[in-house]
Parts: sequence; structure tokens; C-alpha cells
Amino acid sequence: MCTLHPHKAQDPVDAPELPKKFTFNPKEGIDNPALVISDDKEPDAHPRLCVLKREEGQGFGFYLSKDTGCRGHVVRQVEPWSSAERGGLKKGDRVLEVNEDFVDDKEHSTVVLKVQASGLKLYLLVLSAQDYEFAVSEGRDLMSLARAYHPVEGCSRPRLCYITKEPGSGLGLRIIPIEGVRSSYRLSPVSDGPAERAGVQNGDRLIWINGVMISALTNAALSKMVKKCEDHVTVLVIDSRSEESYNRMRLPIIPAFAKTHNLPYRPKTLHLTQGPQGYGFLLRQEKLRSGRIAHVLREIDPCSPAETVGMEDGELVLAVNGEQVEDAEHEGIVSKIRQSGQQVTLTTISIPGRDYYTQLGISPLLFYEDHIPKREQFPKPPPQHHEGHQIPPHPRLCVLHKEGSGFGFNLGCVQNKPGTYIGQVMTGSAGERAGLCEWDVVVEVNGQNVEEEYFDEVVRLIKEGGTPLRLLVVEGGGYQKLRNTMQTSGLKTSQTSSSGLSLCSKTVPDTSQEDFV
Repeated sequence: MCTLHPHKAQDPVDAPELPKKFTFNPKEGIDNPALVISDDKEPDAHPRLCVLKREEGQGFGFYLSKDTGCRGHVVRQVEPWSSAERGGLKKGDRVLEVNEDFVDDKEHSTVVLKVQASGLKLYLLVLSAQDYEFAVSEGRDLMSLARAYHPVEGCSRPRLCYITKEPGSGLGLRIIPIEGVRSSYRLSPVSDGPAERAGVQNGDRLIWINGVMISALTNAALSKMVKKCEDHVTVLVIDSRSEESYNRMRLPIIPAFAKTHNLPYRPKTLHLTQGPQGYGFLLRQEKLRSGRIAHVLREIDPCSPAETVGMEDGELVLAVNGEQVEDAEHEGIVSKIRQSGQQVTLTTISIPGRDYYTQLGISPLLFYEDHIPKREQFPKPPPQHHEGHQIPPHPRLCVLHKEGSGFGFNLGCVQNKPGTYIGQVMTGSAGERAGLCEWDVVVEVNGQNVEEEYFDEVVRLIKEGGTPLRLLVVEGGGYQKLRNTMQTSGLKTSQTSSSGLSLCSKTVPDTSQEDFV
């Protein structure tokens, strides 16, 4: 795929000579009038490149969703003053590429993981909502449209190559300084040697080695690093012509843009279906030798669903149902697995694999392409009925982990009445993944009952509660029924008027729009 650069208008094509415009003269009549042809230009679709930069521990400041039955990955909300807003991203934009990788036809969960794993910089090629709809209605090939944004013919993406030493030939690679250019090297691999088989080509420029940019190394430091490598080395390389293109467009040459060649460790996907005794594994939080806190799979039961799908003791959990969870709290990960119902998808990697990517300073999910089933394929089992009676609605504890700038839901209330409910849940947000639904009544916030609290007080408790946020909620239509039937439960049953929350009123005060959580 070629280097991103601003859209260039095509050279105008000579139009056929048009007849002169006919001027109507009522005295002369209109015999044999000349045909008047309009030469108005048709609208076209113009991709935009948005470069987002964030600080460590912060998000990019936008929500990405994919509506059922609709094409494209849609930017639903851009937070004010965020890196997304500064980078030119706008509400309604459709994402065509993430870090030069075409994603319009990819699963939404895969796209989200690519964004999450991109590090502190994110490069998005997008179309406005209007341009996207026009392109689709005209039957345009969106991949070709994205490629047209990269007009340098023959330009290639960088390559991330894993080279293993071999007895007698070593790495099979010569690193030659380029005369007159500081910290610049070209590579000369031995024919059919380890480096060439790993994807290194003659004349390639060396950009990065074992997680360190070449520009930061002296000749002596580079030589020492190569000699110290025990049995392998990982390099980021690019051909000279493509390097010039990246430099001309002032784009960095980084692993996020790279194609990979025979990397030794890859995340794997485990699709588990719950058995009579559960999934058959234990999830523990442990501190690794590297000092990293990880969520480790232990005690795999023989013949269990976990063992059947290939789960191995000591693997680390990277994602649950397509959501990155490495930095999440342990309790929140356990909650996500439980709330997934009778099926769950785990993305895992071995401890040596995680250590490898830690050394390189990149996420193991950066090049992850495996298929993650849509959430609709994981329905929760319907409630059982006994003797013709329905089980009454029950409280649900939803644990939300803040992402970017919020939890991903709007809070609503009936005007001048105590009590609050969930007014809107953003698609793909932390709120949706935690199990929140529209019209759920909020009973407790972090263990504090809020049934008799007014809107502003509930918002204050949520904002001051930090993360994770624990909300005890009840389905709106069954809230009043639950209060009447569960007298001995831990759910408090304060008095409300008949026009309260159980009516699921759509009257939401203006302040709810200002207090996006």
C-alpha cells in the first residue's frame, strides 16, 4: 500500500465541443433550436487523513460504532478539545483505513482493536458521511478510492522482519553505513540466507532494530546491539524509494504501518461454549518477571471446554469479546466474561510472546487479524419459567471501565422527580459492554442507593466515583413490579409516584445533554 498524502485533483479532460447556447427570440420562433448541454461537475468523494496524537494514559477522544444493516465504521462522537478533534476527525466520518490498512470490510471488533493497539499515534483515512453515501450509491470501489489517495506508483509499506541466527552464517546480513548521511544504513542480505528468507531485500534501509530507532544509535552502539543479540533480531526495513516518499510527506516509518514477516509469536483466539461445569479454567492476576501485572489463565480442567479449544496454562488474556482488557482491573475482566452469557471469545498470548512484544515496545494486538464473532452470536439464556409463572425482573450489577473521555451513556430523569434512568447507551461503548440498556432504572451508584436522589446528585456521584463505576440497575418496565415482590432483597424500596421511572418517560431535561458520562 502506498504512502498517504493529500488528495490531488485529476487533470481536466478535454470535453467535446458543445453547440452554442440557443437564445430564444419570440419574433423568430424556435425552429431547429440548438441543444443546450450543462457542463456542471458531478460531486466526488475526497478522503481525508486525520493524524491523532495522545498522551500516555489518555484516549483519542472519539466513539466508533457500526450500525446493524449499515456499511462502514462510523465516528459517532468527537469529544471537545480531544486529540481526535485536533486531528480533524468529525462526527459522522466513515473510517476507510487505520494506519494504512483498509478496514471498511473488516469486522468492527477487529477495527476497534487496531485503534486500541496503535500506540500514541493513530492515522485514520476517512470519508465524510456525505462523501461515503455518495460513493456507495455510485457503486464506487472504496478500496480503490483509498488507494487513489496514495498515487506514488510502486511505493511499499515498511516490513517488520524476524531474523533467526543460523550456525555458520549468523544473521546472513551486512549493515552498510550510507556515506554522507548520519545514522543511515542500507542492508545487503546473503542470497537465500536467514535475513533474505525473513523478508529483507537488497538495498533496504534499516529504520528500527529490536524496538530502537536507528536515528537514536551511533555506529558503535548499533554494532554492539547486533553482536549482543543471542539467536534472533527483529528489524523494521523499507526500500529506498518508499523511504523517500514517507519523508517527502513527513510521515514517520513506524511498526504500525508495517507488514509482518514470520513473527515468532501471534495472539490466538479461543471461542468457548460453557459446559455444565462452566468453562473449566481459572483467571488469576499475577505479576510477571518483567514487572507487568497480567491476567493469567490457570488450572485448565481436563476435558473442559477450555482444554477442548486449546487453552494452555499460563497464557495471558489480551481481549474479551474483541475488547482490549490488558490494562483493565481484574474484577472487571471477570465481570465481562460472566456477562457474556454461555459463550465467550478470548484473545490470548503466551508469556514469552508478551515479553517479546514488550521488548519491541509495541502491542501484540497491533497485527491481530483473527475473526471475532459478533456479540449477537452470544445471547444470554432466556429466564426459566416455573409452573407457568415468569421469574420477576432482577437487579443487575454493571461494572464500567472508563475509556477515553467517558463511560458511553447518557443519564435521564423525569423532570422535577427523584430517580434516574439510562437514557442512551453508545454503540460499542463501555456502557454497552457492561450490559447497560436504555430505560434501565439506576438503583445504586458504587453501592450507594440513589432511588430518591435527584439527577444532579446522581451525576455528581458518578463523576466523583472514578473507575470502575458500579451501577446496580433494573429493567425499567419491571422496576415497580420488583419493588412490590422482592421485599426481602437488598434492593431498597423507597416511595415514588405512579408517574415515576417505571413509566420510562422520554422527557429528559436539557442538563442530561451536558452531563455525558
